[in-house]
Amino acid sequence: MASDSAANHTSSAAGRYAVALYTLAAERNAVTSIAPQMDRLSQIIQASPDFRRLLQSPLFDVRESSKAVRAVLDANEFGPLFKKFVGLVAANRRLALLPAIIAAWNALIAEKRGIQTAEVTTAYQLTDLERAALAGRLAEAGYGSVNLVETVDPNILGGLIVKIGSRLYDTSLKSRLHRLQYAMKGAA
Repeated sequence: MASDSAANHTSSAAGRYAVALYTLAAERNAVTSIAPQMDRLSQIIQASPDFRRLLQSPLFDVRESSKAVRAVLDANEFGPLFKKFVGLVAANRRLALLPAIIAAWNALIAEKRGIQTAEVTTAYQLTDLERAALAGRLAEAGYGSVNLVETVDPNILGGLIVKIGSRLYDTSLKSRLHRLQYAMKGAA
C-alpha cells in the first residue's frame, strides 16, 4: 500500500513522470544508476539560479530550453536513459516540473525501500545526536526506517513538529502557549 506522501506524489503530473521513469528504469535494471543522477540534477537546480530560471520561465522556446538543458546534462555526464527522460520532459513543456518530479521520484524510491519520510520542523538546526535520538524515538513508535527532512522555523520558539504521512506530532512551544491561552480563556 502506498504511503500518503507517495500517493500524493503519484497522483500529480510530476508523480506520473516519476512512476513512468521508475517503471522504465526497473525494466532495464537501471534504478540504481538513475537515483544518483536524480540527486545530481537536484543539486544542480539548487546551486544555479540561472538554471532554475530556465526551467521556470515560459518565455524560452522549447527548442532553446531543450538545447540548454541537454548541454547541462552533457557537461555533467548524465546517462543516456536519463537524458532521454529529461528531453521528453522538455519536449512536453514540463521543465518547470523537474523539482517536483525529483521529489516524487525520491518519495517513490523511499516507498519501494520501505523508508518513511518524516518532515521535522524545529526552532534551530538539529545536532547529529538530536537527529539520531529523534530517529530512534520514531523507530520505537513503530515507524521503522525513517528519512528526516528538516526545516528550521524560529517562529515555533522551541520543541519540534513532526509530520509522518497524515500524522502530525506538535510539541512546539508556540502550540503549547496557544493551548494554554485557550485553556485560560475557558477558565475566565
